[in-house]
Amino acid sequence: MGAVVVDDAPSGVKAPDGGWGWAVLFGGFVITGFSYAFPKAVSVFFKELIREFGVGYSDTAWISSILLAMLYGTGPLCSMCVNWFGCRPVMLVGGLFASLGMVTASFCTSIIQIYLTAGVITGLGLALNFQPSLIMLNRYFDKRRPLANGLAAAGSPVFLCTLSPLGQILQHEYGWRGGFLILGGMLLNCCVCGALMRPLEPPKKSEAAKELTEKKTKKKLLDFSVFKDGGFLVYTVAASIMVLGLFVPPVFVVSYAKDLGYPDTKSAFLLSILGFVDIFARPICGVIAGLKWVRPHCIYLFSFAMIFNGFTDLMGSMSTNYGGLAVFCIFFGISYGMVGALQFEVLMAIVGTQKFSSAIGLVLLAEAVAVLIGPPSAGKLLDATGRYMFVFIVAGVEVVTSALVMALGNVFCVKKKSEVPQTKEEAAEREELNKSEDKTHEDTKVDSIEVEQFLKDEPEKNGEVVTNPETCV
Repeated sequence: MGAVVVDDAPSGVKAPDGGWGWAVLFGGFVITGFSYAFPKAVSVFFKELIREFGVGYSDTAWISSILLAMLYGTGPLCSMCVNWFGCRPVMLVGGLFASLGMVTASFCTSIIQIYLTAGVITGLGLALNFQPSLIMLNRYFDKRRPLANGLAAAGSPVFLCTLSPLGQILQHEYGWRGGFLILGGMLLNCCVCGALMRPLEPPKKSEAAKELTEKKTKKKLLDFSVFKDGGFLVYTVAASIMVLGLFVPPVFVVSYAKDLGYPDTKSAFLLSILGFVDIFARPICGVIAGLKWVRPHCIYLFSFAMIFNGFTDLMGSMSTNYGGLAVFCIFFGISYGMVGALQFEVLMAIVGTQKFSSAIGLVLLAEAVAVLIGPPSAGKLLDATGRYMFVFIVAGVEVVTSALVMALGNVFCVKKKSEVPQTKEEAAEREELNKSEDKTHEDTKVDSIEVEQFLKDEPEKNGEVVTNPETCV
């Protein structure tokens, strides 16, 4: 079993699927937007940094690379922090780190100092917010979880379309130092989002059940038992292969258009097309994934989204004019949005609520390696061949391969989960709980009206928000 933490979803608590969960969803929307859009939005300041410190474009590009590496590579560290301290404290500290990094970067006098502040410190802060927000979303939503994941994932394209123009305005009005300072202040909103992540209150238990819970308070920093799950292994391998090629086309499509002879402004508009389509694709895909006849087969919908994305790359490699690239960006935005809306929903469905905090950290660590390898290796391929066609073909093949690994691995390598507990510990725990409950019912005599009221209210009771002084906003 996973660790028992302060705000972990207690057994027997039904996800509210609404109520305060909508506030949690809003917080997840903002956090996802900052986490994925911020590394790209910072790139608008690169020309000023090049002029200020006398470095090359590749040197400044390391800022975004370090931000992404921290977001993905610190996954296990975030999991351990969440499993020990809980989601809300980790997110509050992460918001302070994210803000502190950008504010400190505004006073830096060398590019190395910016690597450490805007890169490492801010990246760690965003990571400490992103992962707990997904975990809390998983705890608050069950039946509506695909829709919730789709709406939260839409924060990425919305913030990308907002932060990039805002960064250009800030750079023009206040310079890169003033822009960093203001963005650092904006990142304090991560603390507000963290404050929204109220833990769920478990239902009232009998004395025997409470004693059993107290025996089970030993915490695990990281639950490696997820590796015993064949579905988790298949997902991790497929996701790592997918990330190798998934982020390559958005990085190179603008340069592709420029090399075809189109102006910088018109070329950059391609990303606006992609982002605009992505905004609508994610929530719509979440609605589709939540349909009764689709949700049990969500993993195959995810595989279809990856195949769709890969074939879009292959078709995009044949584009020879601006119209072809614009059509490519429309279909890539649809497929990219589908992948973004489904990737964490599928992982939640595979490992369940109790193990998700550990599973997401381990998956992000595996993806971190692919994130660092993918775009640079595509750049080397472009330098060697001088043709964008080969870059898009390789990216498409990698994403299609990941889809085949996901679908075929699920069919041939993953056994259907049974209704019974999966481990001996879970079986023993359930048996002990049943015995304790039976004993309690034998020893306690209540009249029939109280019994009826208990049976009517208690099993259907949804998780409620803790409102004691220690956890209130």
